[in-house]
Amino acid sequence: MKSADSTLFVQSLASGLSVLDAFNSERPSMNLREVAEAAGVTKSAAQRFTHTLVELGLIRKDTVSKRFSLSPRTLDFGCRYLQSHVLLERANPYLLDLNRQTGETVNFAEPEGEHMVYIGRFPSPHRAVVHMPVGRRIPIFCSSTGRAYLSGLPDAEIEQILQSLDRPKFTSYTVTDVGAIFEMILKVRETGFAYSIEEFYLNDLTFAAPIQNIWGSPVASLNISVSTAYWSYERAVEELVPKLIHTATLISTRPPTMRALEPFQIGYKKIKPDL
Repeated sequence: MKSADSTLFVQSLASGLSVLDAFNSERPSMNLREVAEAAGVTKSAAQRFTHTLVELGLIRKDTVSKRFSLSPRTLDFGCRYLQSHVLLERANPYLLDLNRQTGETVNFAEPEGEHMVYIGRFPSPHRAVVHMPVGRRIPIFCSSTGRAYLSGLPDAEIEQILQSLDRPKFTSYTVTDVGAIFEMILKVRETGFAYSIEEFYLNDLTFAAPIQNIWGSPVASLNISVSTAYWSYERAVEELVPKLIHTATLISTRPPTMRALEPFQIGYKKIKPDL
């Protein structure tokens, strides 16, 4: 049964949230007609939803143009998610340490549907490869984080997921063949890491290792992103990947000390001193 067919499903709430979902980089602001079209609701419904969302402070209405846009308050939901994310809290000290060890960008991502969502990021202090803010989604099939995560699933489930996905070529290097991707994923079980070479962004060379829960199931991925202008695949595998795998193992098996966690808790959580 689809969730929308359940007697517990609140269609009006879903329609209201579709208004928030309608805003993106291509539609940063919209008038009432555009909101209705983008959200798939009637103009009268769009009027009620936008009025309610304005009153709640989640969107803004320009008094001159009468156009709507998201407000900073929408960030509250994402911020609360990150602050309450137990695994991310556990991982943060290790992400920072890996960033300092390598001097390269370190990311932490978890699966969401057809994508891996970047929920933690420590950029390189020396150079930026690509703009990858927290919350950015990357297709699971062509990202190193996606391949690392998928490697922990049963073979049949991996194949079913890959077959169900759209697999567009983002660059000339994007691997789209299911068989080839499947082999790359299986290889992770032998080497301990996945990779992606310029498959989503040009000049971007990424490596990832899976993060597992106490039952050995994959729950997230740890990633290092470097530039092909400074690193070859071979050199990165030799110098960076061992540190990547070691850090992923620590996140999966060893909680950080309270002292290591302290910088990440200031401002929203009471600190307990080390005993």
